[in-house]
Amino acid sequence: MDSIIRFFKHIFNRIGKLLRWIGFSLYTGIILGIVCAAFSYCLRESISMRNLNPQLIFLLPVGGVLIVGFYKLLDYSKDGGTNLVLESIQSGKEIPLRMTPLIFVSTVITQAFGGSAGREGAALQIGGSIGNFLGKLFKLNNEDQKVFIMSGMSAAFSALFGTPIAASIFSMEVVSVGIMQYSALVPCTIASLVSSAVAVRLGSIPEHFVVTDIVDFSTITACKTIFLACLCAGISVLFCILLKSTNKLFNSLIIGKFCRVIFGATLIIMFTVLLRTWDYTGTGMELIEKAIEGEARPYDFIWKMLFTSVTLASGFKGGEIVPSFCIGATFGCFFGQFMGMSPSLCASIGMVSLFCGVTNCPISSLLIALELFGIEAIPYYLLAVSISYMLSGYYGLYHSQKFAFSKYQAKKIDSSVH
Repeated sequence: MDSIIRFFKHIFNRIGKLLRWIGFSLYTGIILGIVCAAFSYCLRESISMRNLNPQLIFLLPVGGVLIVGFYKLLDYSKDGGTNLVLESIQSGKEIPLRMTPLIFVSTVITQAFGGSAGREGAALQIGGSIGNFLGKLFKLNNEDQKVFIMSGMSAAFSALFGTPIAASIFSMEVVSVGIMQYSALVPCTIASLVSSAVAVRLGSIPEHFVVTDIVDFSTITACKTIFLACLCAGISVLFCILLKSTNKLFNSLIIGKFCRVIFGATLIIMFTVLLRTWDYTGTGMELIEKAIEGEARPYDFIWKMLFTSVTLASGFKGGEIVPSFCIGATFGCFFGQFMGMSPSLCASIGMVSLFCGVTNCPISSLLIALELFGIEAIPYYLLAVSISYMLSGYYGLYHSQKFAFSKYQAKKIDSSVH
C-alpha cells in the first residue's frame, strides 16, 4: 500500500512540475514572440531603407557614435554580450534587463547604416535578458533561473529565424560542449514553438531555402563532402581567430570607444567604395540566397569575414551567426563550382558546416539544415557537420563556452574556447 501511495505521489509531483513549466514556457514564448516580432519588423524596415538608399553607408560613423552614446547613456560600458548570457547559465552572473533595449536599438542602427553583423546574436541576448527578468519575476531558485534563461534564448532564436526545432536544442547545447542540459528540454521546446507561432502570426517570415540539383549520395560525392567539411572547419577556425585578433588590435591601437567606432566605420566605407558593391554590408542574407542559387564569387567569403570582423571590433552590435552562415554558403558555392558538384548543394553544406565549426553545436547544426533545406540531402549534412565539429578543435565564437568532453577521446576535460 505504501509503495502504491509513493508511486502516485511521484506521478502527481512530476505532473505538477510539468504543468508549472508549461505555464512558465507559454508565458515566455508569448512575450519573446511579441518582442522579437517587433525586432524582426524593425530590422526588415531598416534593411529595406538601406537597400533603397545605399548612400546611407556614408552615415555609418554617425550610427556608430549613436550606439556608443546609447550604451554610455544607459551606463552599460562593460557589455558582455552573448558571453554574459552563457556565463549567467554557468555561474549565475547577473544579466541586466537594459541589455534588451540596448541590443535591440543598436542592432537596428547597425543594419540601417550598413554594418556587417547578424541578428541571432542579438536574439540570444534579448532572450537571455528577458528570460532572466521573468525568472526573477516568478521568484525561481538559481537552478530554475538558468532554465528560464535558456528557454528565453530558444524562444528569441526561434521567433527571429523561424527554426523552432533547432532553437529548442541550441540553447542547451551551446553552453557546455559535450553536455546537453536536458532539464531545460520541456521549457525550451514549448517556449520555442510558442514564440515561433506568435512571431509568424505577427508578420515574421521564417527562413527557408530551396536547394537545387541534389545529386545522389555516392562514394565520389561523399569524398567531396568530406573535403568541403575539412575546409569549412579550417575557415571556421580562421574566422574565430580573425574576430578576436581584430578586436584585440582595435582595442590596443585606438583608445576611446567613440574613436574606435568612427575608425571602423570609415574602414567599412573605404572597403565598400573600393569594391563598388554593398554586398558585404548587412547580415549577408542576400549573399546566402545568391549562393544557394549557385551564383557566389570566389572571394565573397573572404570579404564577408573581413567586413564582419571590422564591424564587430569597432563596437557595432549584432551577431556572428548569420555572417558565419554567409561565409559558409559563399565558400561552399565556390567549392561546388570548382569541384564540379552542385554549387547549390555545396552552399547549403558549407553553410551548416561552418556554423557547426564556430558554435561547436553539431545537433543544432543538423536540425537547422533540416528546417532550412529539407530532408532530401540529409546524408551530406550529417557527414559534413560531424567532420567540421571534430576538426574545428577548441575554437568558437564565444569565449565563455566550455568544453566538458574532449572532441577526440571519450573523456572529460575542462577547457575554454580558444
